Amino acid sequence: MDIHRLMVFCKVIELQSFTRAAEAVSLTQPTVSEHIRALEESVGEKLIDRLGREVLPTPAGKILYQYAREIIILREKAVQALKKFKGNLSGSLHIGASTIPGTYILPGLIGSFKASYPSTHITLKIGSSGEVVQKILDGTVEFAMIGAKWDEKRVALEEVYSDELTLVVYPGHPWECREVVGLDDLAGVAFVSRERGSGTRVVMQQALESAGFSASRLNVVAEMGSTEAVRQAVKAKVGVAILSSHAVIEDIERKTLVPLTLDGLRIRRPFYLAQRKNREASPLCAAFLEHLRADASGRL
Repeated sequence: MDIHRLMVFCKVIELQSFTRAAEAVSLTQPTVSEHIRALEESVGEKLIDRLGREVLPTPAGKILYQYAREIIILREKAVQALKKFKGNLSGSLHIGASTIPGTYILPGLIGSFKASYPSTHITLKIGSSGEVVQKILDGTVEFAMIGAKWDEKRVALEEVYSDELTLVVYPGHPWECREVVGLDDLAGVAFVSRERGSGTRVVMQQALESAGFSASRLNVVAEMGSTEAVRQAVKAKVGVAILSSHAVIEDIERKTLVPLTLDGLRIRRPFYLAQRKNREASPLCAAFLEHLRADASGRL
């Protein structure tokens, strides 16, 4: 059974299209079709059903796909292990992350890792915690970093970094020179918030409620779909906000935003390394995780 044909077969199943699969593997569509025909002939089973424009695996195709993925992963592990043995680690690594770690933590780690292993290719997929956990389960990514303790028995979680949500105002705001802001003061000021369902917003609301302040009292004048949009809105004097310390550290250093302390309240949340249980990491993944853990321990 030709491994290249298995790779083409997997790509057709994953993309549900002969055309998109052909583009992904840099082959013509007729060549992809011929690979599938030859594979079906070698196993003596029809593997793919074409239902109009839709491409779906047959029951036999579903079985083969599971083993083909394992074969391809094992082949990649063997190649990487030999390269690591020679001191020339290379290959591709796909990782996932929720918004904050994906935007403000992992890019720097990827840069420092590639400085040591320039022949590696790393793909970072950013989404909600639920989206990236699903990518771990279906094998799209080898691991992910998320900001929520996800309840999934097939996924192992390890706390690696922490984040603190910080109240920030723009320079010149009436609160600029205050050392401490009372929670009740939040009810009377224009407030910029993340959208409903955002992890940052959920953590903020839970912390405020636990401290006896109802989040419904906030005077929310704008809701933004990203942390970066909230950050820019505060700098544009739309209002104040509670944001990840990772997101505003450069602004605080440059004095384009001013951090303030909330009276009696510290909002902390962990970031978790999420991996599929009982799945052995590839040599490249293991090397990156070693690099990540070393960086995380250095920040304690």
